[in-house]
Amino acid sequence: MNNYRDIIKEPIITEKTAALKEQNVVVFSVDPKANKTQIKQAVEKIFNVKVESVNTLNAPTKKKRVGRYAGRTNRRKKAMVKLAEGSSIELN
Repeated sequence: MNNYRDIIKEPIITEKTAALKEQNVVVFSVDPKANKTQIKQAVEKIFNVKVESVNTLNAPTKKKRVGRYAGRTNRRKKAMVKLAEGSSIELN
């Protein structure tokens, strides 16, 4: 990964992630090849915050079909980043 912005794709904003925000946890969609250390470094550099821990999960692909053509959705990886006390990220 050449760039930190290649690792962090976008924040995931849902009702569930809004509830996690109260616990100082932010959820991001990340590159499927990125590991926890790379994710931690990328978040610290991009948002200038201190990261306490990173939990990741590989979201399963789903079978989809259009007419007679069958396929699967793209791979996705989510990262739940717990920020240190006093750090915060404003996502609008």
